[in-house]
Formats: sequence, structure tokens, C-alpha cells
Amino acid sequence: MGKAAVRSAWIAVLALVAGCSSAPSRPTVAPPSSAQARPLTPPAPAWSIVTPGAKDRCGAAELQGLIGHSRTEIPVPVRPERQRVACTTCPVTQDEAPDRLNFLFDAATGLIREIRCG
Repeated sequence: MGKAAVRSAWIAVLALVAGCSSAPSRPTVAPPSSAQARPLTPPAPAWSIVTPGAKDRCGAAELQGLIGHSRTEIPVPVRPERQRVACTTCPVTQDEAPDRLNFLFDAATGLIREIRCG
């Protein structure tokens, strides 16, 4: 293959890559008016947060100090099957496991918002 053919092949590859990298245009959506605006805060969960003195089978009470910290500070579990980490808007199973430790973090900020058993 000659230099001209190699050069033509590279130009074709670059043109193909450049064509693939452009993002499709998206329609513009007007923000809702204040009358239509809804709070972005998810509804409060049906379960309660473990507080010191409450029945605490998973050890959540002693970890409440992590609320507001980065999810990267969640301790590595000794028993991974007894710990769940999920974002506050992520779907999770609704099965009740009183000895399972749940860490719920804000998906946008990565900050821990809730630590509970269940």
C-alpha cells in the first residue's frame, strides 16, 4: 500500500470518528413556572432511621456520624451480604432484613443522607 493510500485511509478514519463524536441536538424545554415547580426532594421513606436507644440489630446507630460525609468513607463490610449501599433515588428491594445495614447517599453529591437497618 502506497503513502497516498495510507493517507486516504487515515483521512477516512478521522472523518468517520469526527462524524460519530458529534452529539445529536436535543429539543429545548422551558423550565416550569413557579406554579408548576415541584420540590426535588424525594418523599420520606416509610421506615425510620435508627436512633441511639432504638432496637439496633445492624449497628446503624454508631455510624450516624457519617451522615453528610462522602460515600467513599463507608466502611468496607465484614459481611457484604448484610450491607447495602444505594443512592436515595435508586430502586432497591423492599424486603425487610433487620440485621442489614443500609447506606443511602445523594446521587448528585455523593454525600451520605441516611444510615438505617432494614
